[in-house]
Amino acid sequence: MSMDYIVKVEESRPATDRKPSAGPVFRCIYAKDGLLEVPAGLESPWQFFSDSALKNPNNQMLGRRVTDSKVGPYVWLTYKEVYDSTIRIGSSMRSRGLNPGDCCGIYGSNCPEWITAMEACNSQAIVYVPLYDTLGPNAVEFIINHAEISLAFVQETKLSSILSCPPNCKSYLKTIVSFGNISSKQKKEAEELGVSCFSWEEFSHLGSLVCELPPKQKTDICTIMYTSGTTGEPKGYRRRFIFLFPLAHVYDQIIETYCIYKGASIGFWRGDIRYLIEDAQELKPSIFCGVPRVYDRYILDSVHSKLGNLEKGLPQAQAAPLLDRLVFDKTKQTLGGRVRIMLSGAAPLPRHVEEFLRVTNCSTLSQGYGLTESCGGCLTSIGDVFPMIGTVGVPVTTIEVRLESVPEMGYDALSSVPRGEICLRGNSLFSGYHKREDLTKEVLIDGWFHTGDIGELQPNGAMKIIDRKKNIFKLSQGEYVAVENLENTYTRCPLVSSIWIYGNSFESFLVAVVIPERQALEDWAASHNVTDDFKSLCKNLKARKYILDELNSTGQTHKLRGFEMLKAVHLEPHPFDMERDLITPTFKLKRPQLLKYYKDCIDQLYSEAKGLKA
Repeated sequence: MSMDYIVKVEESRPATDRKPSAGPVFRCIYAKDGLLEVPAGLESPWQFFSDSALKNPNNQMLGRRVTDSKVGPYVWLTYKEVYDSTIRIGSSMRSRGLNPGDCCGIYGSNCPEWITAMEACNSQAIVYVPLYDTLGPNAVEFIINHAEISLAFVQETKLSSILSCPPNCKSYLKTIVSFGNISSKQKKEAEELGVSCFSWEEFSHLGSLVCELPPKQKTDICTIMYTSGTTGEPKGYRRRFIFLFPLAHVYDQIIETYCIYKGASIGFWRGDIRYLIEDAQELKPSIFCGVPRVYDRYILDSVHSKLGNLEKGLPQAQAAPLLDRLVFDKTKQTLGGRVRIMLSGAAPLPRHVEEFLRVTNCSTLSQGYGLTESCGGCLTSIGDVFPMIGTVGVPVTTIEVRLESVPEMGYDALSSVPRGEICLRGNSLFSGYHKREDLTKEVLIDGWFHTGDIGELQPNGAMKIIDRKKNIFKLSQGEYVAVENLENTYTRCPLVSSIWIYGNSFESFLVAVVIPERQALEDWAASHNVTDDFKSLCKNLKARKYILDELNSTGQTHKLRGFEMLKAVHLEPHPFDMERDLITPTFKLKRPQLLKYYKDCIDQLYSEAKGLKA
């Protein structure tokens, strides 16, 4: 293989009785002489912010839109204003009995108070514990007890949720601070349970601008980050320094920390996907970070002339300058007109989406790969290297990577096209799962973190995510099914918005729950003189057969095997959502929850399909 962007630093490892075979160890060419080390004198994340506030006191730091009677412009806090607020809040936390190493919760959606609370914890060497704003009371209660949280900053809309926790968290939770105001009724309710409640303004006045900050070390735990996960209770990831997502997600925290380090301005959107474009046009960002699902909503038709020049190796700015000025600049204005870097992570970006964005946005697009355990990005594509399209690129300069064979899935790390489980080693991995050394030992083996994701090494050294080790099951006749790979294939059908595929070892075929594209289904109905509304269309047997046939046609086009074809589908008019606990905050399917929710539908699909076969 001709590895243009990585270098081999260790040879392959043959299989033994105890371990599967593993491919060579690779580094990015920019780290060929050794992994990047933390700069001397940089001891904690607090320095990123405090140094930046000293250098850029008047820079706009945190902004949000005023939304009283109508939506207004962005209103900003400067670095000096945020720094002063951070010191006061940190001092107030100490006055409530929190000391370095104690845990503080932050519960809510992205906003200036979230960042301020985080930096206040950093200033006092207090461990901050983010809570996804979509977590319900049960998960919040579990995390409060598991991390032993005594104080929590809470968004106003989440107060009722957290106020239901104290009866079962009375050993730990003693103080609640609202991002905004808090009613006298809520205060009284909490105080009866032994919890003191403060508004943001009240709490900030408990502290002082003059307080001695404790020393910090690189070995201190900075944050314990719980993921919502797809199964079971949330897992807490101990994060050490140095390493349109929620700040409870590591991707957003890393990006925002870097922006703060550079003295950049961070504007918060309103949190509603319907108004994302409107907020972007008002903010006019220069960096736009999103997940594939966000970018999916931004797709029109691909433009092939510029794409051809990109495929030939021309850089973004030279591929079609005239078309950029006459045509694509109008598309670029959709996101404010100043975006020069677009980043995508959390799930593979479909190739057609990546092609569209590269062509139309006149900016550099980089797709990356990372996990909470890797403290964000560990692989990333290199800007303007078009052959990396469809991949997550090469290792970052703090990480080494190797593939490990997965024989039961047919993946061989030593084949001519190396495929296997992605394993990581380096300076920016997590230190372990909080209070779960058993789980830590399962995934950290001989210094290598086993990600559970299946990668395919490309000839140029870039990695392509092709499967998930955990999402595999066996059908009754013995064939193994890699379900995520199938879902990625079937979603290439233009009639489908989302799909969940199900099978088990007691059945010989697959079925699926499908979220159809509304317009496509309504167009089919109009052409067949069907007058049903969308909800009724999803129950229409002919509509279901139409979608099923189109899905299997897509499967045949992409050379799926017979047992990978679908035998029946249920059409669901409502997208999978977090409110029903069917997806994670990063839009990954929660398979056990989906099975529980759609069990009756699944049983019916199998009955129908067997009846058709009889």
